Amino acid sequence: MKNILLSLLGVLLVGLLVGYGTGWYFQQDQKTADEVRVAITKDVPVREIQLYFTEPGGAFLVPESYTYPVCDEDLDCIHNLLQGLIKGSQQENIAVLPKETKILAVDVENDLVRVDFSRHLVDFHPGGSLTELLSIYSLANSLNENFPYLRQLQILVEGEVRQTLKGHARIDQPIYADFSFSAPPLTGIEPQKGEPLVAD
Repeated sequence: MKNILLSLLGVLLVGLLVGYGTGWYFQQDQKTADEVRVAITKDVPVREIQLYFTEPGGAFLVPESYTYPVCDEDLDCIHNLLQGLIKGSQQENIAVLPKETKILAVDVENDLVRVDFSRHLVDFHPGGSLTELLSIYSLANSLNENFPYLRQLQILVEGEVRQTLKGHARIDQPIYADFSFSAPPLTGIEPQKGEPLVAD
């Protein structure tokens, strides 16, 4: 009888030790995982950028500040910027690009950036002279504001140069940023060399 009690006591003691050891092991793993997560969060550098959207009245562009992780390559950051414009405003301003739009390619050559969009840019755009101009200059101004060496923007749709965005604002030539579109009024603005003209 005494041997049986000693055996049971031994089994109980072993069980307690195993349970304690297992609990301690998993606590250490969790603590290590938490420390790794905190370290990663603290070490990621960020960059503040300005994106231009149309103000609620639909008359001109306004900037919004956003924070993005710093990229190793400018092409990645440009892609993130364009995705931010497609995603739309977080401050109740009007989106400048249809949310269905996809970015097919981005290419930089000296001071020129070519952006190839899917047909959704045209198919889902509301159209109209002013709306098209604001979409175009939202792109050009956002790119130039955050990457000053990018002075020209060429918009492609499915790999092709189109004459207009959707029947009004011309996009068949490189576009230069124009920050006069960021303040009212828009009437009476003379297009400069390289800027899109409103088609007849």
